[in-house]
Amino acid sequence: MKLYHAGPSPFARKVRVVAAELGLTDKIEEVPLNPYDRPDNLMASSPLGKIPCLVLDDGTPLYDSPVICEYLNDLAGGSLIPASGMERFIALRRCALADGVLDQAFNISGEVNRRPENERSPKWIEHWRSSVAAGIDQIGAEIGESTGPIDMVQIGFGVALGYADFRMADMLDWRANNAALAEWYTEFSQRPSMQGTRPDA
Repeated sequence: MKLYHAGPSPFARKVRVVAAELGLTDKIEEVPLNPYDRPDNLMASSPLGKIPCLVLDDGTPLYDSPVICEYLNDLAGGSLIPASGMERFIALRRCALADGVLDQAFNISGEVNRRPENERSPKWIEHWRSSVAAGIDQIGAEIGESTGPIDMVQIGFGVALGYADFRMADMLDWRANNAALAEWYTEFSQRPSMQGTRPDA
Protein backbone atom coordinates (compact mmCIF):
# COMPACT_ATOMS: atom_id res chain seq x y z
CA MET A 1 0.00 0.00 0.00
CA LYS A 2 1.08 3.57 -0.63
CA LEU A 3 0.13 6.51 1.58
CA TYR A 4 0.35 9.96 -0.01
CA HIS A 5 0.88 12.46 2.78
CA ALA A 6 2.61 15.66 3.87
CA GLY A 7 4.52 16.16 7.09
CA PRO A 8 2.47 19.12 8.40
CA SER A 9 -0.92 17.51 7.64
CA PRO A 10 -2.76 16.52 10.83
CA PHE A 11 -5.17 14.34 8.86
CA ALA A 12 -2.28 12.37 7.41
CA ARG A 13 -0.69 12.20 10.85
CA LYS A 14 -3.84 10.64 12.22
CA VAL A 15 -3.62 7.86 9.62
CA ARG A 16 0.07 7.33 10.34
CA VAL A 17 -0.59 7.08 14.09
CA VAL A 18 -3.38 4.58 13.47
CA ALA A 19 -1.10 2.50 11.25
CA ALA A 20 1.61 2.52 13.91
CA GLU A 21 -0.76 1.57 16.72
CA LEU A 22 -2.17 -1.29 14.64
CA GLY A 23 1.25 -2.60 13.67
CA LEU A 24 0.71 -1.87 9.98
CA THR A 25 3.50 0.63 9.35
CA ASP A 26 5.71 -1.90 7.59
CA LYS A 27 2.89 -2.67 5.14
CA ILE A 28 2.61 0.95 4.00
CA GLU A 29 5.00 2.86 1.77
CA GLU A 30 4.81 6.52 2.80
CA VAL A 31 5.05 8.92 -0.15
CA PRO A 32 5.54 12.52 1.04
CA LEU A 33 4.46 15.26 -1.34
CA ASN A 34 3.06 18.78 -1.50
CA PRO A 35 -0.64 18.54 -2.44
CA TYR A 36 -0.67 22.21 -3.46
CA ASP A 37 1.61 21.27 -6.35
CA ARG A 38 -1.12 18.85 -7.53
CA PRO A 39 1.41 16.14 -8.43
CA ASP A 40 0.34 13.62 -11.04
CA ASN A 41 0.65 10.59 -8.75
CA LEU A 42 -1.71 12.14 -6.20
CA MET A 43 -4.18 13.50 -8.74
CA ALA A 44 -4.44 10.11 -10.44
CA SER A 45 -5.78 8.61 -7.20
CA SER A 46 -7.34 11.59 -5.42
CA PRO A 47 -9.23 13.76 -7.93
CA LEU A 48 -9.68 16.56 -5.40
CA GLY A 49 -5.96 16.56 -4.71
CA LYS A 50 -6.55 15.90 -1.02
CA ILE A 51 -4.32 14.05 1.38
CA PRO A 52 -4.08 11.60 2.93
CA CYS A 53 -4.79 9.13 0.16
CA LEU A 54 -4.11 5.43 0.58
CA VAL A 55 -3.63 3.39 -2.58
CA LEU A 56 -4.15 -0.31 -2.00
CA ASP A 57 -2.00 -2.98 -3.60
CA ASP A 58 -4.64 -3.57 -6.28
CA GLY A 59 -4.68 0.15 -7.14
CA THR A 60 -7.89 1.02 -5.29
CA PRO A 61 -7.62 4.52 -3.76
CA LEU A 62 -9.13 5.39 -0.39
CA TYR A 63 -9.64 8.93 0.94
CA ASP A 64 -9.98 10.83 3.22
CA SER A 65 -8.69 10.17 6.75
CA PRO A 66 -11.86 8.74 8.40
CA VAL A 67 -12.27 6.25 5.55
CA ILE A 68 -8.59 5.24 5.63
CA CYS A 69 -8.62 4.84 9.41
CA GLU A 70 -11.74 2.66 9.22
CA TYR A 71 -10.09 0.53 6.54
CA LEU A 72 -6.86 0.06 8.51
CA ASN A 73 -8.83 -0.75 11.65
CA ASP A 74 -10.83 -3.36 9.76
CA LEU A 75 -7.68 -4.78 8.19
CA ALA A 76 -6.13 -5.24 11.63
CA GLY A 77 -9.19 -6.82 13.22
CA GLY A 78 -11.21 -3.86 14.43
CA SER A 79 -9.74 -2.95 17.81
CA LEU A 80 -9.87 0.86 17.65
CA ILE A 81 -13.58 1.59 17.40
CA PRO A 82 -16.70 -0.23 18.63
CA ALA A 83 -18.36 -2.33 15.95
CA SER A 84 -21.98 -1.42 16.69
CA GLY A 85 -24.50 0.10 19.06
CA MET A 86 -24.62 3.46 20.81
CA GLU A 87 -21.02 3.00 21.98
CA ARG A 88 -19.95 3.14 18.34
CA PHE A 89 -21.96 6.28 17.60
CA ILE A 90 -20.58 8.08 20.64
CA ALA A 91 -17.08 7.16 19.51
CA LEU A 92 -17.84 8.42 16.00
CA ARG A 93 -19.18 11.66 17.43
CA ARG A 94 -15.99 12.16 19.40
CA CYS A 95 -13.93 11.43 16.31
CA ALA A 96 -16.00 14.05 14.47
CA LEU A 97 -15.29 16.52 17.28
CA ALA A 98 -11.55 15.97 16.89
CA ASP A 99 -11.79 16.33 13.11
CA GLY A 100 -13.82 19.51 13.54
CA VAL A 101 -11.07 21.03 15.67
CA LEU A 102 -8.58 20.07 12.96
CA ASP A 103 -10.74 21.62 10.24
CA GLN A 104 -10.92 24.96 12.05
CA ALA A 105 -7.23 24.98 12.95
CA PHE A 106 -6.36 24.05 9.37
CA ASN A 107 -8.41 27.03 8.16
CA ILE A 108 -6.33 29.30 10.37
CA SER A 109 -3.11 27.78 9.05
CA GLY A 110 -4.20 28.38 5.48
CA GLU A 111 -5.20 31.96 6.19
CA VAL A 112 -2.00 32.81 8.07
CA ASN A 113 0.55 30.83 6.10
CA ARG A 114 -0.78 31.07 2.54
CA ARG A 115 -2.20 34.58 2.31
CA PRO A 116 -0.30 37.88 2.36
CA GLU A 117 -0.88 39.72 5.62
CA ASN A 118 -2.98 42.43 3.94
CA GLU A 119 -5.37 39.77 2.55
CA ARG A 120 -5.99 37.93 5.82
CA SER A 121 -9.31 38.20 7.61
CA PRO A 122 -8.95 38.87 11.36
CA LYS A 123 -12.69 38.24 11.71
CA TRP A 124 -12.47 34.74 10.27
CA ILE A 125 -9.26 33.94 12.11
CA GLU A 126 -10.97 34.80 15.39
CA HIS A 127 -14.06 32.81 14.39
CA TRP A 128 -11.96 29.73 13.71
CA ARG A 129 -9.81 30.29 16.82
CA SER A 130 -12.87 30.47 19.07
CA SER A 131 -14.24 27.30 17.46
CA VAL A 132 -10.98 25.47 18.15
CA ALA A 133 -11.04 26.71 21.76
CA ALA A 134 -14.63 25.54 22.25
CA GLY A 135 -13.88 22.20 20.63
CA ILE A 136 -10.87 21.60 22.84
CA ASP A 137 -12.87 22.57 25.92
CA GLN A 138 -15.40 19.91 24.92
CA ILE A 139 -12.61 17.38 24.45
CA GLY A 140 -11.49 18.28 27.96
CA ALA A 141 -15.00 17.65 29.26
CA GLU A 142 -15.07 14.20 27.66
CA ILE A 143 -11.50 13.00 28.12
CA GLY A 144 -12.32 11.29 31.41
CA GLU A 145 -14.62 8.93 29.48
CA SER A 146 -12.03 8.32 26.77
CA THR A 147 -9.23 6.62 28.68
CA GLY A 148 -8.25 2.96 28.73
CA PRO A 149 -6.82 0.95 25.84
CA ILE A 150 -5.76 3.02 22.86
CA ASP A 151 -8.62 3.74 20.48
CA MET A 152 -9.60 5.98 17.58
CA VAL A 153 -11.04 8.63 19.89
CA GLN A 154 -7.80 9.05 21.81
CA ILE A 155 -5.82 9.18 18.58
CA GLY A 156 -8.14 11.86 17.19
CA PHE A 157 -7.97 13.91 20.37
CA GLY A 158 -4.18 13.60 20.58
CA VAL A 159 -3.60 14.62 16.98
CA ALA A 160 -5.99 17.59 17.34
CA LEU A 161 -4.17 18.87 20.41
CA GLY A 162 -0.80 18.37 18.75
CA TYR A 163 -1.90 20.38 15.74
CA ALA A 164 -3.22 23.18 17.94
CA ASP A 165 0.20 23.36 19.55
CA PHE A 166 1.93 23.24 16.17
CA ARG A 167 -0.08 25.94 14.42
CA MET A 168 -1.77 27.99 17.16
CA ALA A 169 0.61 28.14 20.12
CA ASP A 170 0.77 31.93 19.89
CA MET A 171 -3.01 32.43 19.84
CA LEU A 172 -4.48 29.72 22.07
CA ASP A 173 -3.46 28.52 25.53
CA TRP A 174 -5.83 25.56 25.71
CA ARG A 175 -4.07 24.15 28.78
CA ALA A 176 -5.15 27.09 30.96
CA ASN A 177 -8.72 25.82 31.33
CA ASN A 178 -8.04 22.12 30.81
CA ALA A 179 -5.63 20.86 33.43
CA ALA A 180 -6.78 17.23 33.26
CA LEU A 181 -6.64 17.25 29.47
CA ALA A 182 -3.15 18.76 29.54
CA GLU A 183 -2.01 16.01 31.89
CA TRP A 184 -3.52 13.36 29.63
CA TYR A 185 -1.92 14.84 26.53
CA THR A 186 1.51 15.07 28.12
CA GLU A 187 1.45 11.32 28.64
CA PHE A 188 -0.29 10.44 25.37
CA SER A 189 2.07 12.51 23.24
CA GLN A 190 4.98 10.36 24.45
CA ARG A 191 3.64 7.27 22.71
CA PRO A 192 6.04 6.06 20.01
CA SER A 193 3.31 6.49 17.39
CA MET A 194 2.98 10.17 18.29
CA GLN A 195 6.70 10.81 18.63
CA GLY A 196 7.38 9.17 15.28
CA THR A 197 4.85 11.32 13.42
CA ARG A 198 5.52 14.77 14.85
CA PRO A 199 4.68 17.43 12.24
CA ASP A 200 7.34 19.41 10.47
CA ALA A 201 7.08 22.91 9.12
